[in-house]
Amino acid sequence: MTDFPFAAIGFDLDGTLLDTFRDLGTAVNHALELGGFDPVPVDSSKDLIGGGAKIMLAQAIDAQGGLPDDEFRMLYKKMLTYYSEHNAVYSAPYSHAREVIAELKGRGVKVAVVTNKFEEFARSILTQLDFIDPFETVIGGDSMGKGADGRFLSKPHPEPVLEAQKRCGGGSFAFVGDSTYDVKAAKAAGVPVIGAAYGYCDKPPHELGADAVIDSLDRLIPALEAL
Repeated sequence: MTDFPFAAIGFDLDGTLLDTFRDLGTAVNHALELGGFDPVPVDSSKDLIGGGAKIMLAQAIDAQGGLPDDEFRMLYKKMLTYYSEHNAVYSAPYSHAREVIAELKGRGVKVAVVTNKFEEFARSILTQLDFIDPFETVIGGDSMGKGADGRFLSKPHPEPVLEAQKRCGGGSFAFVGDSTYDVKAAKAAGVPVIGAAYGYCDKPPHELGADAVIDSLDRLIPALEAL
């Protein structure tokens, strides 16, 4: 079909395409236990996912008195090691995710993943879930390297979104995500953005600043057509 308004769509991963909070929360609690801290409710990881695993762990530790930087780095590395081996135990695509991606592909629309999760982890999870093949590219939080300030060029920086658009052929592009990181990155990249109200929103969904908000992925294609 040639009347679809976008040549390509970019998707955030955690809280947008995949429900991943249980595996992330379990990894955080593994690190907290190793460090002698109390575990946090696994559900609480939903509120912190947008900023990446490092922020999730830091906030949990800071709430219990904090750690010196070198000790935190060591614990963070142990958490990543654990997560690399247990990152698709509970994680699964949201309802309608596979069908919507298949329909977009059937319409000739290219799809990409842009996540703040490390690219290696994102590819690993999608591969384990047999869900990586439809995507033109997977761009992780570390894929674009670091800026002058030494930080990774990840969302809310526009660079990962712009790179996804480029890798999908440079045509008309829209983005789908569940957090302010996603909306800010899309807006800075100059592309429209759909908010995923069913995800791990760090603000009430209608306050994210998205151009439209959907309660379920089966509403995505009509929302994109209406933009």
